[in-house]
Amino acid sequence: MSFPPPPLRTPRLLLRPFVTADADAIYTLQSNAQVLRYWDAPPWTDRSRADAFIASCRAMEEDDSGARLAIENHDGRFVGWCAMFRWNPTFRSLGIGYCFEEAAWGQGYATEATRAMLRWAYESLDLNRVEAELDTRNGPSARVLEKLGFVREGLRREDCIVSGEVSDSWIYGLLKRDWNPDPAPGPAAGSRAA
Repeated sequence: MSFPPPPLRTPRLLLRPFVTADADAIYTLQSNAQVLRYWDAPPWTDRSRADAFIASCRAMEEDDSGARLAIENHDGRFVGWCAMFRWNPTFRSLGIGYCFEEAAWGQGYATEATRAMLRWAYESLDLNRVEAELDTRNGPSARVLEKLGFVREGLRREDCIVSGEVSDSWIYGLLKRDWNPDPAPGPAAGSRAA
């Protein structure tokens, strides 16, 4: 099996490949300084970045290194995106990430979307390990990962400098033997960009 995944559905969300019509929505998201405050790059200021992003999504799928998926809520409105990247079939590993608009924070969308993405990846790619990296100040995103079974494995000190601001990153890992695709029911927790 390889990328891209088929559209993935959850009770409240649809995860699907990006299309050209998503350019305005992705630009709005990626140009929001509040959304990107813990991101590893500054907010976009040029609309052409959206078109380049969508083109890079297609290239990522074509070279079989990963996939970025647009996320719609039950009303069909774009609420964010998630990604699988650095797919290494030899090591049976990949990285993940996600980013959501402010209106979607605190609604459990990050957990729900990431769980769907992980379920597909573990079932389809014969994965052994998934890794995520996030700014140490991003507590909500850390809680999403921990809820999904990720373990904080390390710290990268001063590994990002964005707009002159230096930050550290946590490294989280999830091994196949620790993955639980069907967690006990409970309240959903929200997140923001990882």
